[in-house]
Amino acid sequence: MKKMPVLAFDRSNIKPGDRICVAISGGADSVALLCVLHAANSTPRESLGVGLSAVHINHNLRGEESNADQQFVEDLCIALDIPLHLHHADIPARIAETRADGNPETIEEAARNARYDFFTTLLASGHADSILTAHTLDDQAETVLAKFLRGAWTEGLSGIHPVIDYPEGRILRPLLATTRAEVEAYLRALPQPWREDSTNRQTTFTRNRIRHELLPLLEIWNPRLREHLSQMAELARGEEAWWTTEVQKAATATILPGRPVRGGGRAAADGIALDIAALAALKPALQRRLLRYAAQQLGFAPDFHATEALRSLALAARAGQKAELPGGLRGERTHRELRLSVQPSGQPAATAAQAPSPAEFTFSVPGEVSAASFGLRLSVQCPSQSAASATLRPWKPGDRVHLRHSSGPRKVKEVLERLKISGSARATWPVVELGGRIVWMQGVAVEPEPGIEIIAIPF
Repeated sequence: MKKMPVLAFDRSNIKPGDRICVAISGGADSVALLCVLHAANSTPRESLGVGLSAVHINHNLRGEESNADQQFVEDLCIALDIPLHLHHADIPARIAETRADGNPETIEEAARNARYDFFTTLLASGHADSILTAHTLDDQAETVLAKFLRGAWTEGLSGIHPVIDYPEGRILRPLLATTRAEVEAYLRALPQPWREDSTNRQTTFTRNRIRHELLPLLEIWNPRLREHLSQMAELARGEEAWWTTEVQKAATATILPGRPVRGGGRAAADGIALDIAALAALKPALQRRLLRYAAQQLGFAPDFHATEALRSLALAARAGQKAELPGGLRGERTHRELRLSVQPSGQPAATAAQAPSPAEFTFSVPGEVSAASFGLRLSVQCPSQSAASATLRPWKPGDRVHLRHSSGPRKVKEVLERLKISGSARATWPVVELGGRIVWMQGVAVEPEPGIEIIAIPF
């Protein structure tokens, strides 16, 4: 008798009696996950002992191909005698709705959010205790690399988590230690066909460019790069778990409620305050995390530059100095405290029309410029254009920028909307123009021009 092939999966979060539901698109990874769970649950001696079902979301984005994917999944579930939950998502309508709300989603974001919205609906309805998705080690590597390219903090480099807890239930990823090659080898050995999504070959999507172009190129330098990126994600998750406890302990001694009042004590007030002396006594790594933790209590996730601006305001500024940061976050230095608050919309201090515009700085290339009004020291090295000049200036309507790993130029206005930059920061957001093209923009990775190297240092 031919021995059945085996595909390893993480069983540690699956218990007998659980109701688990596999998210299946029809692609190799999800088909393999459903097949291996069905086989494990059908083994007489080592049965998982779970209630097994599947869920398929038809995003209606690829016409007949989407419908063919759904039919394939339906036929597979009938063959395996597995109950199937079907859901049709109107992605164009969702995108239009999010655009009208001022928080536009890309096609990828809208599809993903629609999936997870339905997952939580299934969990809340009691049809499942856990939804299982078929993310592999390759998906993990692509995610970590994408987050790194966007300038993510450690929590971003933690990548795809093996377990996500929701109030309604859990999302599990039991194939994160399995490669895509192992998945396909398993299916061929069964044999079990699967569906190929034609959009997975389109390099207009960032993830596909990373998968088909960047990762293979980097693997010339390090053939084990995917494994190392996956390990980096695991290390980052451990670091984040440790830091969470440390930050909460430090916050009790550093973050203060309300405002101080004459004669002692504190009165209720909007915003959050940090004790300057307590903050200064901490190592820079903990200072940064505390500042981000405090900002997160107000609904902000400051990037590196914004966090450093707050740290500078707290530790190097004089009492009375203020900082207006992206999205409406405001920092104010008092004699003993750094106060963080939300700039109310419509107030003059945050209105672009009333914000002073920094001067333009034109300088020779190669060369550098110090621009106090932008808080930047910027160096541009470009040997091939030694007679050229560059201009550091605020962006202006009509400007376009070609972001790294994007298919073409985008309006700077749209990029700022995606970054959620508003108020005075939006009006004065800096760019560098060279040869009629924007070659640098604060906060994003611009598609590099051959021979040009730009280094920006905030101060």
